Amino acid sequence: QVQLVESGGGLVQPGGSLRLSCAASGNIFNSYAMAWYRQAPGKQREMVATITTGGRTNYEDSVKGRFTISRDNAKNTMYLQMNSLKPEDTAVYYCNGKRVYPPPREYWGQGTQVTVSS
Repeated sequence: QVQLVESGGGLVQPGGSLRLSCAASGNIFNSYAMAWYRQAPGKQREMVATITTGGRTNYEDSVKGRFTISRDNAKNTMYLQMNSLKPEDTAVYYCNGKRVYPPPREYWGQGTQVTVSS
């Protein structure tokens, strides 16, 4: 069983920055593709950014150039650096991990609220 715990959310003004963290319960980054998702009120959960076991990253179009996903293998922690935040970035942000070899396993964190407002 893998546990993922997010932190770092909060209230920030438009144009500001936040860094989210996702602490994993073990050394999983060599066997789990990791991702950040978000869900705004009344909307479906959407992928924000992904990072493969090899370190390749991918971003949803609206956050390209503003958000950066990264991880620290020694700390078993994944990050999402969010810059130039906009009100439309307001959502609950979730950490996700998917095992890359069978049998499939997928885990979610509990979520952390990000609110962008003046």
